[in-house]
Amino acid sequence: MLSGSGQTIGGRYKIISQLGQGGFGKTFIAQDQHLPEQQQCVVKQLKPQASDPSTLQIARRLFDTEAKVLYQLGIHEQIPRLFAFFEENKEFYLVQELIEGNDLSQELTSGKRLGEAQVISLLQDILEILEFVHEQKVIHRDINPHNIIRRKQDGKLVLIDFGAVKQVSTQVIQGGKTSFTVAIGTPGYRPSEQANGNPRLSSDIYAVGVIAIQSLTGLQPHQLPMNQETGEISWQDQAKVRPELARVLDKMVRYDFRERYQSAASCLQMLKDLSIVTSSNTLALPVTSPSQIATKPKITAQARRFRPVFKKILIAMGVIGMGVGATVLLLNVLKSANATDLYRRGETFFDLKRYEQALDAYQQAVEIKPGYAEAWQGQGNTLSQLQQYEEALEAYDQAIQIQPDYLEAWNSRGEALAQLQRYEEAIDAFDAALTIESDSLEAWQGRGDVQIKLQQYSAAIASFDQALELQPDYFQAWYRRGWALHNLRRYEEAVASYDQAVEYKPDSSGAWYQRGNALSNLQKYPEAVASYDQAVQFEPRFFSAWYSRGSALRNLRQYEEAVDSFDQTLKYQSDHYQAWYDRGWALHQLRRYEDAIASYDQGIKFHKNYPQAWYSRGNALYNLKNYQGAIASYNQAVALKPDYYEVWNSRGNALFNLKQYSQAVTSFEQALRYKSDYQEASKGKERALQAAKVVLEEENQEPGS
Repeated sequence: MLSGSGQTIGGRYKIISQLGQGGFGKTFIAQDQHLPEQQQCVVKQLKPQASDPSTLQIARRLFDTEAKVLYQLGIHEQIPRLFAFFEENKEFYLVQELIEGNDLSQELTSGKRLGEAQVISLLQDILEILEFVHEQKVIHRDINPHNIIRRKQDGKLVLIDFGAVKQVSTQVIQGGKTSFTVAIGTPGYRPSEQANGNPRLSSDIYAVGVIAIQSLTGLQPHQLPMNQETGEISWQDQAKVRPELARVLDKMVRYDFRERYQSAASCLQMLKDLSIVTSSNTLALPVTSPSQIATKPKITAQARRFRPVFKKILIAMGVIGMGVGATVLLLNVLKSANATDLYRRGETFFDLKRYEQALDAYQQAVEIKPGYAEAWQGQGNTLSQLQQYEEALEAYDQAIQIQPDYLEAWNSRGEALAQLQRYEEAIDAFDAALTIESDSLEAWQGRGDVQIKLQQYSAAIASFDQALELQPDYFQAWYRRGWALHNLRRYEEAVASYDQAVEYKPDSSGAWYQRGNALSNLQKYPEAVASYDQAVQFEPRFFSAWYSRGSALRNLRQYEEAVDSFDQTLKYQSDHYQAWYDRGWALHQLRRYEDAIASYDQGIKFHKNYPQAWYSRGNALYNLKNYQGAIASYNQAVALKPDYYEVWNSRGNALFNLKQYSQAVTSFEQALRYKSDYQEASKGKERALQAAKVVLEEENQEPGS
């Protein structure tokens, strides 16, 4: 076991000092004693969780694969080179280039904001490295400021720590089995799908977007506010930024990975297309116009290469000797073969998520063979992945014009129209697909999703039922069906539908959350809390689930636990005024009035026009016998909501305690004005009148009488 300085491993690497340690292993600085100047390097040690032969065999295979990936990536000048990888005493080691410099966490300190031009430059620099990584079909999985070093020698950024050791370690467990659902990454920079163990290329895009927003706002990721309903980061009011750049950053950090840029290349291309990058370092990415695609020299070269083969074929067919017709046939055969080859190339690139290259291949295919429906369909699918839905729609229309009964094209057309919020047209497209094939699962699901957008909930349920007849274990149909029932306030049925959804996808934080909401509407609070617990287990930053959990605990009068849950809400969404208020209310019930007031004050800070918060604040001050302060809060509440009769009554009580009886009578009368049968206010008024009468009588008594 490698323990510290002075040891030598691999017969040549002498440990100098330890850099870091985590649950997966240790990192050291070492000297390579086989080099003349004993060049320093970084040694990363994998810490296996077990040493039985079966586990070691799996670890060895995974380690070998990951190390080869690192070696491949190391050819890029801004990624550390891999010098060696080896196994010693049933432990695994990587030896990598040592990068001298400071990581970005030292530049992006709390409260420090970078200018827009600086952030654009930073964004470009990181994405240029990431573009190469994604071209190798590699997901970094842990992009954060600590893993980006500004190299001392030239000031360039270097992307480090590709997590090979972590990846292998988390996949190797006791008993020689592997687990691929362990979440790798740093909280705050890790999107939801990665936290659930399903990283994608766009997961890296999310992390880069968070770094850019952090740079603009000066806020750490956990301080960035999030939209309560959508889970999206709400940051634009924290920074001054042009709308064009804001749109790019918003798309980079979408909660739903499908709505983000799907690779670094597409994100860089969007920056160029929007003319955001205006410095002397502007990206010069190649843009291929239709006129440049499938140029004659390329086709002619291929024709020349295949001419002898096709000449033999044509001779055998008896075509040679027929003049111009034979030449035309030869060209048509060549075109068809070339278009098919390009289409297949496009399909390969699409499967690899290399969408720009896929689009080029599909476009070349339809240039050569305009009637190639499948190539038009491929082009449409690629444009949809790039979120270019209008252009995708045109491609689908081309495919349908060529082949009117093209089921996949009709379904894809419906999806594109839905993305463009042209919902009625989308339903027409799905209906056309169902005319072609009545048991099209995709069409029924798409139709139901659009019907929810149109608030046609009963119709949506019917569509999802059709989908479930075709595939009973279809998670998405059960989940969306539950949401439609939820909106119809058929909560028992909604819970049953969510139950089916989580049976088929137990890690769906969204389904657990909505199930909890339905149970809360049924006032089944213990069951709701259990459901919210599942939601935050799979998505710890799910602040809406934390808030709903706190509300359910509050209804159960478990106030201490409710406060803890609201604290979690505010950890991830610090400006959630409702959470601040409800936290204050729970503290209020615990008679921690000063803490409650502090919480109400935070809620009011984020939402000054919230009369209920002013009222509750006044009540807490009243309980502390700070009647003047209470009256000031009550005044704020009735200024915002003049018919707030409870506040007028409480204000009257505070005035009564200050022996300002006439003003108390006026306040009780205001309460009765807005609620004439308000018995408490009636009694308060009578009490104040009697007290005022007594005071008046005392004042009228002669001295000494």
